[in-house]
Amino acid sequence: MKNSSKLLALLGLGALAFWRYKKATPEEKQKVNDLLNNAKDNLTKYGNDLKSKAEELKGKAEEKFNDLKSQAETKMEEAKETVEEKVENAQQA
Repeated sequence: MKNSSKLLALLGLGALAFWRYKKATPEEKQKVNDLLNNAKDNLTKYGNDLKSKAEELKGKAEEKFNDLKSQAETKMEEAKETVEEKVENAQQA
């Protein structure tokens, strides 16, 4: 199916849905509105949950990075001290 055919089919479905909504009783319209509002609320909740989970993971990643960074700095200082001691010992010998 070509893109133009898919677009026409989608437009046709949209037109049919619009026509059915216009011809619906007030109770049926309310059901549709409730369904759409419920779907919107669910999407909003899902988006907020996803955002909070991403922020939590970001915080954990930053914490792990800082921990590894401090470990690397400590190792670097230890290595520097070891090298300085060896240089001093070599100069004294």
